[in-house]
Amino acid sequence: MTRLFRGVFIFSVLIRFGLDELLLTSFHKPWLSALSRILTIGRKLDAPRGQRIREALESLGPIFVKFGQVLSTRRDLLPIDIADELARLQDRVPPFESDVAIATIERAFQKKVDDIFVSFDREPVASASIAQVHFAVLKDRSNRNREVAVKVLRPGMLQAIEKDLSLMRMMAGWVDGISNGGRRLKPREVVAEFDKYLHDELDLVREAASAAQLRRNMAGLDLVLIPEMFWDYCMPDVIVMERMHGVPISQVERLRSAGVDIPKLARDGVTIFFTQVFRDGFFHADMHPGNIQVSIEPATFGRYISLDFGIIGTLTGSDKEYLAQNFTAFFRRDYKRVAELHIESGWVPAATRVDELESAIRSVCEPYFDRPLKDFSLGLVLMRLFQTSRRFHVEIQPQLVLLQKTLLNIEGLGRQLDPDLDLWNTAKPFLEKWMVDQLGPKKLMDQFRNEAPLYAKLLPELPRLLHDFLQRSRPAQGLALSELVAEQKRTNRLLQSILYGAVGFVLGLVAMQLIVRVRLF
Repeated sequence: MTRLFRGVFIFSVLIRFGLDELLLTSFHKPWLSALSRILTIGRKLDAPRGQRIREALESLGPIFVKFGQVLSTRRDLLPIDIADELARLQDRVPPFESDVAIATIERAFQKKVDDIFVSFDREPVASASIAQVHFAVLKDRSNRNREVAVKVLRPGMLQAIEKDLSLMRMMAGWVDGISNGGRRLKPREVVAEFDKYLHDELDLVREAASAAQLRRNMAGLDLVLIPEMFWDYCMPDVIVMERMHGVPISQVERLRSAGVDIPKLARDGVTIFFTQVFRDGFFHADMHPGNIQVSIEPATFGRYISLDFGIIGTLTGSDKEYLAQNFTAFFRRDYKRVAELHIESGWVPAATRVDELESAIRSVCEPYFDRPLKDFSLGLVLMRLFQTSRRFHVEIQPQLVLLQKTLLNIEGLGRQLDPDLDLWNTAKPFLEKWMVDQLGPKKLMDQFRNEAPLYAKLLPELPRLLHDFLQRSRPAQGLALSELVAEQKRTNRLLQSILYGAVGFVLGLVAMQLIVRVRLF
C-alpha cells in the first residue's frame, strides 16, 4: 500500500510539472502531439523543459534530487539544455532533526555524545541529499582535543531508496518499451548506474577510505588539502574527520582581498585534476564549487581544500592511454587517428568505416581550431564527440563519462577564476610526460621492479621444475625411433626457450641498471 501511495504521489508531481507532455511530444507522432495538447488544457506549462524536470525532482525529495545530479553527468544521453538545468541541483536540502543525528551517532558508537565530544554543534553546517555535517570537538586520549566534522547519514535512507528505485525501474521499463527514442536514452542502464552510485554513497566507510587514498596520493603535491579520517570513529552511517578551515572557492573577491593569486589558483586546479587522472587514475569526481575551499591559513596559504568524497572516478591503464592518445591526436588535428582509436578500443563495431567516423569527428572538432585554444571548452568538445558518436553505436564507458563531467566542472571553475585560462597548455605537460613514461625505460624498470618478487621466487625453482618436466615427458619404451627423435627435439626447444628467457631476463636487468646509472650520472 505504501508503494501504491508513493506511486500516486510521483504521478501527481509528474502531471503538475507537465512531464507527461514532454514525454508525449518527444516521439514526434501527430496523434501523440494532439493528445498532449488536450492533456495540457488548463495547465500553465510556460517554463523551459529543463526547469520543469528539475523542479519536479526537487518536489519528489532527496532521492530524486540525487538522481537528477547523477543524470546530469550523462551528457552523452541528455540534450544539453536538460543536462545544464539538472546540473543546477544543489546539495542543499532541508536538514533532518539534530536529535535524530545525535541518536544515530550514539547508536553507532554505543556512547553518549558527551562522552565522545567536548562540544557538538547541534546546527548542521551543511545538509545534502544523503547526509548532513555537524562541527564538533573530539575528546582525545592525549588530551589534545581536535576540531572535527561529523558526517551523519540521513535516517531510513536504505528503505527509502529501495522503494523509489523499484518505482524508477518500473518507469524505466515503460520508457524503454515505448519507442526506439526511449531505448536510445538507455533508461534501465541509467537507473542501474544510479543504483550503484547511491548504494556506494550510503556506506560512509567507503567514502572515508576514498578520502584516505586521495590524501596519500596528493601528499607530495603541496597543492591540495584532504581531511584526515579518524578511523576509531568511522562507521557505515557516521564518519568523523578533521575539520578544514577555508574560504569557499566561489567567493573570489574574498580570496583576492586575502592575497590569493587567482590565476595561479585556476592553474593549480587543473594541475590537481590532471595529476589525479593521468598519474593516479583515481580522481575526485564531484568537484563542484560546494565541495572546494581555499586555505588562507599562513602554513597552507593558497592551497585547495577538497571535501565530500562520495563519488570517486577510477581509470585503468588502458583508459589513461586512450585518453592521452585522443587528446594528443585531437590537438594535432589528426581526426583519422581519433577515429582509429575509437575502433581499436572496441567502442564502435569493427566494421565501422574509418573515413565516415573521421568525417563526423572532423565536423565536431574543426570549427574550434579557428579560435585560440583558450577560447574554447575542451569539456564541451568531448561532450559533442560523445553525442555525435551515437549514430555509430558507440558504447560510452561510464568511467569516461564521469571524467568528462568532472572536466566540465574543473574547466568551468578554472575559467570563472581566470577567463584567460588555457586548459590545453596547462594539461599538455602531463600528457607528454605520461606518454614518455609509458614508452620510456622508466616504465620498463618499474615493471621489472614490480615483478621482481615473482621472478625471485621462480628462478631458484627453475632446476626442479625442469627436472619434473623431463620426468613427466620421458618417452615410454617401445616408441618408434622417429617418435623418440621428435620428442627429444620438442624437449630441446623447450629447454632452449626457458634458458634464453632466463638469460634475457638477467641481461635485461643489467641493461636497465646501466640505463639508470647513465641517466643519473
